[in-house]
Amino acid sequence: MDMPNVVPPTLNEDLWNQKNRIAEQGSLANYSFYMGSSNTNIEEIKSIDPSQVCGLKVFMGTSTGNLLVDDQKALEDIFNFSPVLITTHCEDTPLITENEKKAYEKFGDNIPIELHEEIRSRQACLISTEKAIDLAQQFNSKLHVLHISTKDEIELFDAGPIENKKITSEVCIPHLLFSSSDYENLGSLIKCNPSIKANSDKTALRQALKKGVIDYVATDHAPHRLSEKEKSYINSPSGMPSVQHSFLAVLEMVHDGDIEITDVPKITSHNVAKRFEIKDRGFIKEGFWADLVLVNMNDLYEVKKEKIFYKCGWSPFESYTFKSRIVETIINGERVCSQGKILSDKIGQKLEFSRGYK
Repeated sequence: MDMPNVVPPTLNEDLWNQKNRIAEQGSLANYSFYMGSSNTNIEEIKSIDPSQVCGLKVFMGTSTGNLLVDDQKALEDIFNFSPVLITTHCEDTPLITENEKKAYEKFGDNIPIELHEEIRSRQACLISTEKAIDLAQQFNSKLHVLHISTKDEIELFDAGPIENKKITSEVCIPHLLFSSSDYENLGSLIKCNPSIKANSDKTALRQALKKGVIDYVATDHAPHRLSEKEKSYINSPSGMPSVQHSFLAVLEMVHDGDIEITDVPKITSHNVAKRFEIKDRGFIKEGFWADLVLVNMNDLYEVKKEKIFYKCGWSPFESYTFKSRIVETIINGERVCSQGKILSDKIGQKLEFSRGYK
């Protein structure tokens, strides 16, 4: 499920259809595309077809793509009228701007990457997440908060079965695998929004995932060029590629003892399918599409540059050795990848959703 902060941003049905036409020609994976929101596109939002569009992305904090929604009336209209699940990027822009100004006054153009977690601070996340939840409660909206990154935000969510929740959350691979101590070695390669924070946050996020307070895992895949990422802090874009090794990263938490193997299908498939009401997918069940991953839990896998599939050609996990290996990938009942080699040119399908208009 692809985000709308691209060029041009996906803010209307025509642009959304363009992305689908591109995917129809060459996507091996099944796919869907978010509609984006702005301060002025409420009429486009109202006309979304819930059976076709996975969700609405709302940037309540500025990030890559300049899609910030900061007009209070626009936010209220979005939460009141969106016919699909509202998903939010939650960071408080005024506080981030203030923190960035202080850092620039002290360091000029040479702001150290280690300050990223202070500039895009935990307080900035907490303020914005609280605001999103308040709006959802005010308008009885279905809300999903993206990429929770702090132990502070966890306190705002409830444990329990996802089907019983109106407000849910996720955690992304970078926040589960890295901590602020990794800035020293990886630098801006792991610069992302929200920022990667302390090891205590990483531990708390894993625990919340296990307890069902956080509902599932996402990738936050953002394949910037390596030449862009290696620039100075100010000029390096936020985001990193993570799709290829995301499932191995989840299995790493099993090896670490933080989750059980029986948790894996729930936090990678079942809960996602339930939350988005994806039609005929997400379970090994008669009548459902066979989208499967076969793994060897005890075969080491080293991430090497020549094995990276991304067009950007790099991964923050390069030289990392995972304790599991993906053996085969099956999509729509067809073998697509085996032992790291693409086998088929079978085209993925557009996801459909079992829901009507609000």
